Amino acid sequence: MQRTFHYAWIIVFVTFLTFLAVQGVRLSFGAFVEPWETDFSMDRGTISLISTLSFVIYGLSQPLIGRLVDKWGARLILSFSTFLVGISIFLTAFVTHPWQLFFLYGIMVSLGVGGASNVAATVVITNWFNEKRGLAFGIMEAGFGAGQMLLVPGSLLLIHLLNWKMTVVILGVFLVLFVFPIVLLFLRNHPREKGVVPIGGEIAEDDTVPKKTLDTNASIGNVFLKRQFWFLILPFAICGFTTTGLMDTHLIPFSHDHGFSTSVTSAAVSILAGFNIIGILLSGIIADRWSSRKMLFLLYVMRAISIGILLSSHNPALLLIFAVIFGLVDFATVAPTQLLATQYFEEYSIGFILGWLFLSHQIGSALGAYLPGFFYNETGSYTISFYFSIIILVGAAILNIFLPEPHKITQKEK
Repeated sequence: MQRTFHYAWIIVFVTFLTFLAVQGVRLSFGAFVEPWETDFSMDRGTISLISTLSFVIYGLSQPLIGRLVDKWGARLILSFSTFLVGISIFLTAFVTHPWQLFFLYGIMVSLGVGGASNVAATVVITNWFNEKRGLAFGIMEAGFGAGQMLLVPGSLLLIHLLNWKMTVVILGVFLVLFVFPIVLLFLRNHPREKGVVPIGGEIAEDDTVPKKTLDTNASIGNVFLKRQFWFLILPFAICGFTTTGLMDTHLIPFSHDHGFSTSVTSAAVSILAGFNIIGILLSGIIADRWSSRKMLFLLYVMRAISIGILLSSHNPALLLIFAVIFGLVDFATVAPTQLLATQYFEEYSIGFILGWLFLSHQIGSALGAYLPGFFYNETGSYTISFYFSIIILVGAAILNIFLPEPHKITQKEK
Protein backbone atom coordinates (compact mmCIF):
# COMPACT_ATOMS: atom_id res chain seq x y z
CA MET A 1 0.00 0.00 0.00
CA GLN A 2 1.16 3.51 -0.73
CA ARG A 3 1.98 5.46 2.42
CA THR A 4 0.45 8.91 2.68
CA PHE A 5 1.52 11.75 4.91
CA HIS A 6 -0.81 12.06 7.90
CA TYR A 7 -1.96 15.53 8.98
CA ALA A 8 -1.24 14.54 12.59
CA TRP A 9 2.42 15.35 11.98
CA ILE A 10 1.42 18.90 11.04
CA ILE A 11 -0.27 19.06 14.44
CA VAL A 12 2.97 17.93 16.09
CA PHE A 13 4.93 20.59 14.21
CA VAL A 14 2.49 23.34 15.19
CA THR A 15 2.59 22.41 18.89
CA PHE A 16 6.40 22.18 18.70
CA LEU A 17 6.56 25.66 17.12
CA THR A 18 4.17 27.05 19.72
CA PHE A 19 6.31 25.77 22.58
CA LEU A 20 9.49 26.95 20.88
CA ALA A 21 8.14 30.50 20.54
CA VAL A 22 6.02 30.99 23.66
CA GLN A 23 8.04 28.97 26.14
CA GLY A 24 11.26 30.29 24.58
CA VAL A 25 10.12 33.83 25.41
CA ARG A 26 9.36 32.74 28.99
CA LEU A 27 12.75 31.08 29.36
CA SER A 28 14.46 34.26 28.13
CA PHE A 29 13.60 36.11 31.34
CA GLY A 30 17.15 35.90 32.65
CA ALA A 31 18.46 37.84 29.65
CA PHE A 32 16.48 40.91 30.78
CA VAL A 33 17.45 40.93 34.47
CA GLU A 34 20.49 43.20 34.17
CA PRO A 35 18.96 45.65 31.63
CA TRP A 36 15.89 46.05 33.85
CA GLU A 37 18.09 46.58 36.90
CA THR A 38 19.78 49.45 35.09
CA ASP A 39 16.75 51.08 33.44
CA PHE A 40 14.33 50.84 36.36
CA SER A 41 16.77 51.07 39.29
CA MET A 42 15.46 47.78 40.70
CA ASP A 43 17.52 45.37 42.76
CA ARG A 44 17.92 41.69 41.92
CA GLY A 45 15.38 40.62 44.54
CA THR A 46 12.63 42.85 43.15
CA ILE A 47 13.19 41.63 39.60
CA SER A 48 13.17 38.06 40.88
CA LEU A 49 9.76 38.82 42.38
CA ILE A 50 8.46 39.45 38.84
CA SER A 51 9.57 35.95 37.89
CA THR A 52 8.05 34.57 41.09
CA LEU A 53 4.69 36.18 40.31
CA SER A 54 4.94 34.77 36.80
CA PHE A 55 5.36 31.20 38.05
CA VAL A 56 2.49 31.56 40.53
CA ILE A 57 0.13 32.87 37.84
CA TYR A 58 1.30 30.14 35.46
CA GLY A 59 0.65 27.39 38.01
CA LEU A 60 -2.72 28.68 39.20
CA SER A 61 -3.94 29.11 35.62
CA GLN A 62 -3.60 25.44 34.72
CA PRO A 63 -6.93 24.14 36.14
CA LEU A 64 -8.77 27.03 34.47
CA ILE A 65 -6.99 26.39 31.17
CA GLY A 66 -8.10 22.76 31.34
CA ARG A 67 -11.74 23.78 31.67
CA LEU A 68 -11.43 26.33 28.84
CA VAL A 69 -9.88 23.68 26.58
CA ASP A 70 -12.83 21.40 27.29
CA LYS A 71 -15.25 24.21 26.48
CA TRP A 72 -13.65 25.96 23.50
CA GLY A 73 -11.03 23.53 22.20
CA ALA A 74 -7.23 23.55 22.23
CA ARG A 75 -6.91 25.41 18.90
CA LEU A 76 -8.57 28.57 20.21
CA ILE A 77 -6.74 28.47 23.54
CA LEU A 78 -3.28 27.89 22.00
CA SER A 79 -3.72 30.54 19.30
CA PHE A 80 -5.19 33.20 21.61
CA SER A 81 -2.51 32.49 24.25
CA THR A 82 0.24 32.91 21.65
CA PHE A 83 -1.28 36.24 20.58
CA LEU A 84 -1.57 37.38 24.22
CA VAL A 85 2.09 36.62 24.93
CA GLY A 86 3.16 38.43 21.75
CA ILE A 87 1.13 41.60 22.46
CA SER A 88 2.13 41.67 26.13
CA ILE A 89 5.86 41.20 25.53
CA PHE A 90 5.71 43.83 22.76
CA LEU A 91 4.10 46.36 25.11
CA THR A 92 6.88 45.97 27.68
CA ALA A 93 9.00 48.11 25.35
CA PHE A 94 6.85 51.10 26.39
CA VAL A 95 6.85 50.65 30.18
CA THR A 96 8.14 53.51 32.31
CA HIS A 97 7.55 52.16 35.83
CA PRO A 98 8.33 48.83 37.53
CA TRP A 99 4.65 48.12 38.33
CA GLN A 100 3.96 48.00 34.60
CA LEU A 101 6.53 45.20 34.25
CA PHE A 102 4.81 43.30 37.07
CA PHE A 103 1.49 43.65 35.25
CA LEU A 104 2.62 42.95 31.67
CA TYR A 105 5.17 40.22 32.32
CA GLY A 106 4.19 38.87 35.73
CA ILE A 107 0.47 38.61 34.89
CA MET A 108 -0.39 39.03 31.19
CA VAL A 109 2.57 37.17 29.65
CA SER A 110 2.19 34.47 32.30
CA LEU A 111 -1.50 33.94 31.52
CA GLY A 112 -0.58 33.50 27.86
CA VAL A 113 2.25 31.14 28.67
CA GLY A 114 -0.10 29.15 30.92
CA GLY A 115 -2.51 28.77 28.02
CA ALA A 116 0.18 27.73 25.55
CA SER A 117 1.44 24.93 27.80
CA ASN A 118 1.19 21.18 28.22
CA VAL A 119 -2.49 21.16 29.16
CA ALA A 120 -3.89 22.26 25.79
CA ALA A 121 -1.13 20.68 23.71
CA THR A 122 -1.48 17.31 25.43
CA VAL A 123 -5.21 17.25 24.67
CA VAL A 124 -4.74 17.92 20.97
CA ILE A 125 -1.89 15.40 20.61
CA THR A 126 -4.00 12.79 22.41
CA ASN A 127 -6.86 13.39 19.98
CA TRP A 128 -4.62 12.89 16.93
CA PHE A 129 -2.50 9.92 18.09
CA ASN A 130 -3.66 6.53 19.25
CA GLU A 131 -0.29 5.09 18.21
CA LYS A 132 3.17 6.69 18.33
CA ARG A 133 1.82 8.99 21.01
CA GLY A 134 5.05 8.82 23.02
CA LEU A 135 7.06 9.97 20.02
CA ALA A 136 4.60 12.78 19.40
CA PHE A 137 4.81 13.90 23.03
CA GLY A 138 8.60 13.79 22.89
CA ILE A 139 8.74 16.00 19.80
CA MET A 140 6.20 18.37 21.34
CA GLU A 141 8.18 18.65 24.60
CA ALA A 142 11.39 19.23 22.62
CA GLY A 143 9.89 22.59 21.69
CA PHE A 144 10.81 23.76 25.20
CA GLY A 145 14.46 22.91 24.62
CA ALA A 146 14.45 24.36 21.10
CA GLY A 147 13.03 27.64 22.40
CA GLN A 148 15.68 27.71 25.10
CA MET A 149 18.39 26.97 22.56
CA LEU A 150 17.31 29.61 20.03
CA LEU A 151 15.46 32.42 21.79
CA VAL A 152 17.50 32.73 25.00
CA PRO A 153 20.89 33.27 23.32
CA GLY A 154 19.08 35.13 20.54
CA SER A 155 17.65 37.55 23.10
CA LEU A 156 21.08 37.98 24.68
CA LEU A 157 22.60 38.75 21.29
CA LEU A 158 19.86 41.22 20.34
CA ILE A 159 20.17 43.00 23.70
CA HIS A 160 23.92 43.24 23.16
CA LEU A 161 23.63 44.51 19.56
CA LEU A 162 20.53 46.69 19.99
CA ASN A 163 18.86 47.07 23.38
CA TRP A 164 16.28 45.25 25.47
CA LYS A 165 13.36 47.33 24.16
CA MET A 166 14.06 46.50 20.52
CA THR A 167 14.49 42.87 21.56
CA VAL A 168 11.00 42.60 23.07
CA VAL A 169 9.57 44.38 20.00
CA ILE A 170 11.17 41.75 17.74
CA LEU A 171 9.94 38.90 19.96
CA GLY A 172 6.43 40.34 20.03
CA VAL A 173 6.29 40.80 16.26
CA PHE A 174 7.58 37.24 15.75
CA LEU A 175 4.80 35.83 17.93
CA VAL A 176 1.94 37.96 16.60
CA LEU A 177 2.73 38.09 12.88
CA PHE A 178 4.38 34.68 12.36
CA VAL A 179 3.53 32.10 15.03
CA PHE A 180 -0.05 33.15 15.84
CA PRO A 181 -1.30 32.87 12.20
CA ILE A 182 0.32 29.45 11.79
CA VAL A 183 -1.35 28.12 14.94
CA LEU A 184 -4.73 29.57 13.98
CA LEU A 185 -4.62 28.37 10.36
CA PHE A 186 -3.10 24.90 10.73
CA LEU A 187 -4.01 23.57 14.17
CA ARG A 188 -7.13 21.41 14.40
CA ASN A 189 -8.69 20.02 17.58
CA HIS A 190 -9.65 16.64 16.18
CA PRO A 191 -9.00 14.51 13.06
CA ARG A 192 -12.72 14.74 12.22
CA GLU A 193 -12.17 18.37 11.25
CA LYS A 194 -9.88 17.16 8.43
CA GLY A 195 -11.99 14.14 7.57
CA VAL A 196 -9.39 11.62 8.77
CA VAL A 197 -8.92 9.21 11.67
CA PRO A 198 -6.16 9.45 14.29
CA ILE A 199 -2.86 7.70 13.74
CA GLY A 200 -3.56 4.19 14.97
CA GLY A 201 -7.25 4.42 14.07
CA GLU A 202 -10.27 5.04 16.25
CA ILE A 203 -10.48 3.27 19.60
CA ALA A 204 -13.86 1.76 20.24
CA GLU A 205 -15.63 3.09 23.31
CA ASP A 206 -16.24 -0.46 24.55
CA ASP A 207 -12.52 -1.18 24.56
CA THR A 208 -11.74 1.39 27.18
CA VAL A 209 -11.63 0.41 30.83
CA PRO A 210 -13.32 2.94 33.07
CA LYS A 211 -11.23 4.31 35.89
CA LYS A 212 -12.31 5.29 39.34
CA THR A 213 -12.59 9.03 39.76
CA LEU A 214 -11.90 11.20 42.76
CA ASP A 215 -15.52 12.13 43.31
CA THR A 216 -15.63 11.73 47.10
CA ASN A 217 -13.77 13.37 49.95
CA ALA A 218 -12.72 9.93 51.16
CA SER A 219 -10.96 9.04 47.91
CA ILE A 220 -9.22 12.42 47.78
CA GLY A 221 -8.07 12.01 51.37
CA ASN A 222 -6.80 8.53 50.54
CA VAL A 223 -4.45 9.95 47.89
CA PHE A 224 -2.99 12.47 50.34
CA LEU A 225 -2.19 9.67 52.77
CA LYS A 226 -0.07 7.75 50.27
CA ARG A 227 3.70 8.10 50.52
CA GLN A 228 3.94 7.62 46.74
CA PHE A 229 2.04 10.91 46.34
CA TRP A 230 4.37 12.93 48.57
CA PHE A 231 7.54 11.21 47.36
CA LEU A 232 6.61 12.35 43.82
CA ILE A 233 5.24 15.81 44.71
CA LEU A 234 8.16 17.00 46.84
CA PRO A 235 10.95 16.03 44.42
CA PHE A 236 9.01 17.59 41.54
CA ALA A 237 8.75 20.85 43.50
CA ILE A 238 12.53 20.68 44.02
CA CYS A 239 12.84 20.04 40.29
CA GLY A 240 10.99 23.30 39.63
CA PHE A 241 13.11 25.17 42.19
CA THR A 242 16.40 24.16 40.57
CA THR A 243 15.44 24.40 36.88
CA THR A 244 12.86 26.94 35.72
CA GLY A 245 13.17 28.81 39.01
CA LEU A 246 16.88 29.02 39.77
CA MET A 247 18.65 28.43 36.47
CA ASP A 248 16.25 30.00 33.97
CA THR A 249 16.05 33.15 36.10
CA HIS A 250 19.57 33.47 37.51
CA LEU A 251 22.06 31.56 35.33
CA ILE A 252 22.66 34.47 32.95
CA PRO A 253 23.12 37.08 35.72
CA PHE A 254 25.39 34.61 37.56
CA SER A 255 27.52 34.19 34.44
CA HIS A 256 27.85 37.94 33.97
CA ASP A 257 28.74 38.37 37.65
CA HIS A 258 31.60 35.91 37.12
CA GLY A 259 32.94 37.93 34.20
CA PHE A 260 31.85 35.63 31.39
CA SER A 261 31.24 37.46 28.14
CA THR A 262 27.88 37.54 26.37
CA SER A 263 29.21 35.14 23.71
CA VAL A 264 30.38 32.60 26.32
CA THR A 265 27.11 32.88 28.24
CA SER A 266 25.10 32.47 25.04
CA ALA A 267 27.16 29.42 24.09
CA ALA A 268 26.54 27.87 27.51
CA VAL A 269 22.79 28.48 27.28
CA SER A 270 22.69 27.06 23.75
CA ILE A 271 24.63 23.95 24.78
CA LEU A 272 22.39 23.48 27.82
CA ALA A 273 19.29 23.76 25.63
CA GLY A 274 20.66 21.41 22.97
CA PHE A 275 21.45 18.71 25.52
CA ASN A 276 18.08 19.41 27.13
CA ILE A 277 16.40 18.31 23.90
CA ILE A 278 18.52 15.14 23.88
CA GLY A 279 17.66 14.50 27.53
CA ILE A 280 13.93 14.97 26.94
CA LEU A 281 13.86 12.49 24.06
CA LEU A 282 16.08 9.93 25.80
CA SER A 283 14.14 10.09 29.08
CA GLY A 284 10.90 9.03 27.38
CA ILE A 285 12.62 6.09 25.71
CA ILE A 286 14.49 4.97 28.84
CA ALA A 287 11.44 5.35 31.11
CA ASP A 288 9.63 2.72 29.02
CA ARG A 289 12.49 0.26 29.45
CA TRP A 290 13.98 0.84 32.92
CA SER A 291 12.99 1.64 36.50
CA SER A 292 11.67 5.22 36.62
CA ARG A 293 12.45 5.61 40.34
CA LYS A 294 16.09 4.61 39.80
CA MET A 295 16.23 6.89 36.79
CA LEU A 296 14.94 9.84 38.86
CA PHE A 297 17.51 9.09 41.57
CA LEU A 298 20.32 9.36 39.03
CA LEU A 299 18.86 12.48 37.39
CA TYR A 300 18.65 14.39 40.68
CA VAL A 301 22.14 13.29 41.75
CA MET A 302 23.57 14.38 38.38
CA ARG A 303 21.79 17.73 38.72
CA ALA A 304 23.34 18.23 42.18
CA ILE A 305 26.80 17.41 40.76
CA SER A 306 26.32 19.87 37.89
CA ILE A 307 25.46 22.70 40.30
CA GLY A 308 28.58 21.82 42.29
CA ILE A 309 30.57 22.26 39.08
CA LEU A 310 28.87 25.61 38.46
CA LEU A 311 29.85 26.78 41.95
CA SER A 312 33.52 26.33 41.07
CA SER A 313 33.26 27.58 37.48
CA HIS A 314 35.74 30.41 37.17
CA ASN A 315 36.66 29.58 33.59
CA PRO A 316 34.54 29.03 30.47
CA ALA A 317 35.39 25.31 30.22
CA LEU A 318 33.71 24.49 33.54
CA LEU A 319 30.68 26.60 32.62
CA LEU A 320 30.29 24.62 29.39
CA ILE A 321 30.75 21.28 31.23
CA PHE A 322 27.99 22.36 33.61
CA ALA A 323 25.78 23.22 30.61
CA VAL A 324 26.20 19.72 29.13
CA ILE A 325 25.43 17.84 32.36
CA PHE A 326 22.61 20.10 33.54
CA GLY A 327 21.08 20.14 30.07
CA LEU A 328 20.86 16.34 29.96
CA VAL A 329 18.91 16.24 33.24
CA ASP A 330 16.98 19.53 32.94
CA PHE A 331 13.52 18.47 31.69
CA ALA A 332 14.39 14.75 31.68
CA THR A 333 12.61 14.27 35.02
CA VAL A 334 9.17 14.96 33.51
CA ALA A 335 8.63 11.68 31.64
CA PRO A 336 9.56 9.25 34.47
CA THR A 337 7.64 11.34 37.04
CA GLN A 338 4.51 11.34 34.89
CA LEU A 339 4.91 7.63 34.18
CA LEU A 340 5.19 6.78 37.89
CA ALA A 341 2.13 8.91 38.64
CA THR A 342 0.04 7.03 36.07
CA GLN A 343 1.27 3.69 37.44
CA TYR A 344 0.82 4.44 41.15
CA PHE A 345 -2.57 6.09 40.76
CA GLU A 346 -4.07 4.29 37.79
CA GLU A 347 -7.32 3.66 39.66
CA TYR A 348 -7.79 7.36 40.34
CA SER A 349 -8.17 10.49 38.24
CA ILE A 350 -4.82 10.99 36.52
CA GLY A 351 -5.77 14.59 35.76
CA PHE A 352 -6.09 15.28 39.49
CA ILE A 353 -2.68 13.79 40.23
CA LEU A 354 -0.90 15.51 37.34
CA GLY A 355 -2.57 18.79 38.28
CA TRP A 356 -1.02 18.57 41.73
CA LEU A 357 2.32 17.54 40.26
CA PHE A 358 2.59 20.56 37.98
CA LEU A 359 1.23 22.92 40.62
CA SER A 360 4.01 21.74 42.95
CA HIS A 361 6.52 22.28 40.16
CA GLN A 362 5.35 25.88 39.68
CA ILE A 363 5.43 26.56 43.43
CA GLY A 364 9.00 25.29 43.46
CA SER A 365 9.78 27.43 40.44
CA ALA A 366 8.36 30.53 42.13
CA LEU A 367 10.52 29.95 45.22
CA GLY A 368 13.53 29.15 43.04
CA ALA A 369 13.14 32.45 41.25
CA TYR A 370 12.62 34.62 44.34
CA LEU A 371 14.81 33.20 47.13
CA PRO A 372 18.11 33.32 45.17
CA GLY A 373 17.37 36.96 44.30
CA PHE A 374 16.64 37.70 47.96
CA PHE A 375 19.85 36.00 49.13
CA TYR A 376 21.78 37.80 46.39
CA ASN A 377 20.60 41.14 47.76
CA GLU A 378 21.69 40.11 51.26
CA THR A 379 25.06 38.53 50.40
CA GLY A 380 26.02 39.75 46.94
CA SER A 381 26.35 36.21 45.56
CA TYR A 382 24.44 33.04 44.68
CA THR A 383 26.61 30.75 46.82
CA ILE A 384 24.00 30.11 49.54
CA SER A 385 21.32 29.38 46.95
CA PHE A 386 23.51 26.91 45.07
CA TYR A 387 24.55 25.02 48.23
CA PHE A 388 20.90 24.90 49.32
CA SER A 389 19.94 23.55 45.88
CA ILE A 390 22.52 20.77 46.13
CA ILE A 391 21.18 19.73 49.54
CA ILE A 392 17.53 19.59 48.48
CA LEU A 393 18.44 17.75 45.25
CA VAL A 394 20.12 15.05 47.32
CA GLY A 395 16.92 14.93 49.38
CA ALA A 396 14.85 14.55 46.20
CA ALA A 397 17.07 11.68 45.05
CA ILE A 398 16.64 9.91 48.40
CA LEU A 399 12.85 10.30 48.31
CA ASN A 400 12.72 8.79 44.82
CA ILE A 401 14.92 5.83 45.64
CA PHE A 402 12.60 4.97 48.55
CA LEU A 403 9.60 4.80 46.22
CA PRO A 404 8.39 1.25 45.57
CA GLU A 405 8.54 -0.25 42.11
CA PRO A 406 5.01 0.07 40.67
CA HIS A 407 4.70 -3.64 39.88
CA LYS A 408 5.54 -4.52 43.50
CA ILE A 409 2.72 -2.49 44.99
CA THR A 410 0.05 -4.83 46.29
CA GLN A 411 -3.62 -4.14 45.76
CA LYS A 412 -3.88 -3.28 49.46
CA GLU A 413 -1.15 -0.64 49.16
CA LYS A 414 -2.90 0.89 46.14
